[in-house]
Amino acid sequence: MAGSGWRRRDVLRSAALVGEILATAPATAQTTDSRREAVREAGTRIPPTTLTINQRQYAIEVDPRTTLLDALREHIGLTGTKKACDQGQCGACTVLLNGRRINSCLTLAVMLEGDDITTIEGVGNGDTLHPVQSAFIAQDAFQCGYCTSGQICSVVGMLAEAAAGWPSHVTDDVATSPSLTDAEIAERMSGNLCRCAAYPNIVAAIRDVVKGTAE
Repeated sequence: MAGSGWRRRDVLRSAALVGEILATAPATAQTTDSRREAVREAGTRIPPTTLTINQRQYAIEVDPRTTLLDALREHIGLTGTKKACDQGQCGACTVLLNGRRINSCLTLAVMLEGDDITTIEGVGNGDTLHPVQSAFIAQDAFQCGYCTSGQICSVVGMLAEAAAGWPSHVTDDVATSPSLTDAEIAERMSGNLCRCAAYPNIVAAIRDVVKGTAE
C-alpha cells in the first residue's frame, strides 16, 4: 500500500515469527508488553503505524496481527466501536473506511495507513449530531445500545451506497436508482444484528433520515 511502512510479505513474516515465539513461551507471558519485547529480542523491527481516524492522526506501535477494532479500543482509546462476536457476523464493530462500511474486527490495523477511518466518535460534528444519530434518538431505535454505534455507522454507509445507485438483493430494477422501501432497508442493514430486536424502530429512524425529517 502506497505510503505504508508495511508490505504484505512483512506482515506475513512478522506474524509467523511472533506466532513461533509465542507458541513456545509460557502462558503467563502472553501480555501485550511481553509480546512486544519478544519481537524486539528476536530482532524484528515494529515500525509505528499511523492511522487517520476522524480526521486526526494516531501513531501506534502494534503487533502486525492486531485488528483495527483492537487498535481502536486498546491502543487509541476510542471505545465507541464495540467488540461483540469478533468474527464479522454481528456488525457491532462497523466503522467507515474511505466512506464504506467495514467490520473492524476483520481488518488488520497495519494495512490501513493512508486510509480515512471514521468511527462513531467522528460521525457527528462536535456537539452537533448527525441526522442518523438524531433519528435514532427520536425513534428510540435502541435498547441496551451495545449495537447502536455499529448500526449508526452502517446506516451512514448504507445511505451513501443507495445514493450512489447501488442495488441490493431485493432491488426490483437494478437499472434505476433504488427506492429505500422497508424491504430495501432491511436487506441493506441485514449485516447489523440487534439482540434487543429494535429493528422496527431502526427502520423508522432510517425512513426519517431518507425523508429529511430527522433534525
